[in-house]
Amino acid sequence: MSLKAKNFIESQLHRAGVLINGNRAWDIQVHDERLYDRVMRDGTLGLGEGYMDGWWESQALDQSLFRIMNAKIQNAFPRDIALVLSTLRGRLLNTQRLRVKEVAEKHYDIGNDLYAAMLDKRMIYSCGYWKEAKSLDEAQEAKLDLVCKKIGLEPGMRVLDIGSGWGGFLQFAAERYGVNGVGVTVSKEQATLANERSKGLPVETLLQDYMSLEGQFDRVISIGMFEHVGYKNYRRYFEKARSLVSDDGLMLLHSIGGNHSTTHGDPWSEKYIFPNGMLPSVAQIGAGTENLFVMEDWHNFGADYDKTLMAWYENFQEAWPALKSQYDDRFYRMWSYYLRVFAALFRSRNIGLWQVVLSPYGVPGGYTSVR
Repeated sequence: MSLKAKNFIESQLHRAGVLINGNRAWDIQVHDERLYDRVMRDGTLGLGEGYMDGWWESQALDQSLFRIMNAKIQNAFPRDIALVLSTLRGRLLNTQRLRVKEVAEKHYDIGNDLYAAMLDKRMIYSCGYWKEAKSLDEAQEAKLDLVCKKIGLEPGMRVLDIGSGWGGFLQFAAERYGVNGVGVTVSKEQATLANERSKGLPVETLLQDYMSLEGQFDRVISIGMFEHVGYKNYRRYFEKARSLVSDDGLMLLHSIGGNHSTTHGDPWSEKYIFPNGMLPSVAQIGAGTENLFVMEDWHNFGADYDKTLMAWYENFQEAWPALKSQYDDRFYRMWSYYLRVFAALFRSRNIGLWQVVLSPYGVPGGYTSVR
């Protein structure tokens, strides 16, 4: 263990009000001092892997990470190897198109039992809308209803959901607004369960890459999928969406977004949670939609994702005794870290959650925003 690395990290944590081996809930307990060199060498990858390996702990991990992010101490750290490799991979390869199904195989297909236990009753794996909600179920129904109102759903409309997950949005829209629709996902587990849950409704989920879609739809929505598209493909994504939405239709994009443009994801998240994932910026979405769509509305309710993630974390903790026979202890630490590190990112406002309403030629007389 390098004493220099330890002293540097200790001083940076002090700036954030976090102590090593302190007695407050958000203080960090270090169990293996090799952690300091690992973090200096591998950055966020080393920090996350160190937690997964039990090298450090925190009683209130989300609070620890929030304080660290809020103090922006990451800006003081030198560029690490893992980040350099991630940057190079993002610039040299188009992994999102080369490995279209990888994120499904490594994340969405790991077990419907896990997601059914962690999520709300409709299995919505995206940010809830907590404006008036008092529970996760209420927050997710409020989000689904918000989307339906923003795109002005009416009975008989044909709706496309790009990246439709377990089919929750289309099921809700068919039940409450009388629409019919098609969803697409690259996850076998999602497609199978979505179609089981949609029996009797005029909606179906296809196991298909969005780029191979054809047809015309009155409304196109995409909730929590754009983070998998990749910056090299943003323009192609919007061109495809434009070809699918009718000239007088609307599109709603629901996506996590970053405060600056990037060409890669976070090394730990890329390796363990969302392979090839990256967050778009305002500028990148703007460039992707230019001359294709009129931007009608842009709504950021990223602070609500903090509440959503912590609700998922509580559900995961409660369900773990029933789940642990299918997953090992390292998975438990990895998943617990994932949910709380993302909660901290939203709480610190380092990232946001955007709903963007787009129209091909502009809504005649203007679009009325819904909140």
